[in-house]
Amino acid sequence: MRFFYTNLVLSLLISCGSPPNKTMQVMGKIDGLRKGTLYLQKLEDSTIINIDSFTVEKNSDFKLQADIESPEIYYLYLAKEDGDTLNDRILFFAEKGEITINSLLKTFESSAQISGSENQVLYEEYQSVLRKFNEQNLDLIKDFIKDDGLTAQEREQKLTKASRSLLRRRYLYALNYANNNADKEIAAYIGLFEVNDANKKFLDDLYNKMSENVKNSTYGVEFGNYLASIKEEVE
Repeated sequence: MRFFYTNLVLSLLISCGSPPNKTMQVMGKIDGLRKGTLYLQKLEDSTIINIDSFTVEKNSDFKLQADIESPEIYYLYLAKEDGDTLNDRILFFAEKGEITINSLLKTFESSAQISGSENQVLYEEYQSVLRKFNEQNLDLIKDFIKDDGLTAQEREQKLTKASRSLLRRRYLYALNYANNNADKEIAAYIGLFEVNDANKKFLDDLYNKMSENVKNSTYGVEFGNYLASIKEEVE
């Protein structure tokens, strides 16, 4: 009994002293890929760097891994010798644990199906609405080109007014989406990269609403530092 108790205490001490698991495993299948190299990448100091790689030979299944401190944007890059550099990189919101990415060789980026990341689900929802704003912007340009009986100056004024209104609605949507998901790292991502030139009060309100875990994440710390730098410039 004493032997069992001693071993139990030792195992508890070892488990308590062990660092938390920060490993992310990215796995999946690229239909149609028979040979090529897949790279797990991230942005570091404005440069995309390789974290891990996997060479595919006769089998399109792959597995990559990395240590990740907190959820952030990563890329799955396919190096293929076809002279085409387009449609070769999948952007996804990485998190620790298992993430599955399945896609097709011919439509590598657009066909990607990603699961295993809560932030990725939110990111895809956010991007789907942004695409609608982009479509509306294209419609405005089409209306500007179309001959509707207005002078060139009148059409330009109309376009400017409509574009500003659309941009304002897009910013409000992004801020509201970030505030509604302030307990997830995507909130800090939106504040840092999507609306960083918005009114500082709105950005401060977003930061104050974020959970402590998000504030201490990679994007949360960068967002906090960015807000501090804005304050210094104003003073």
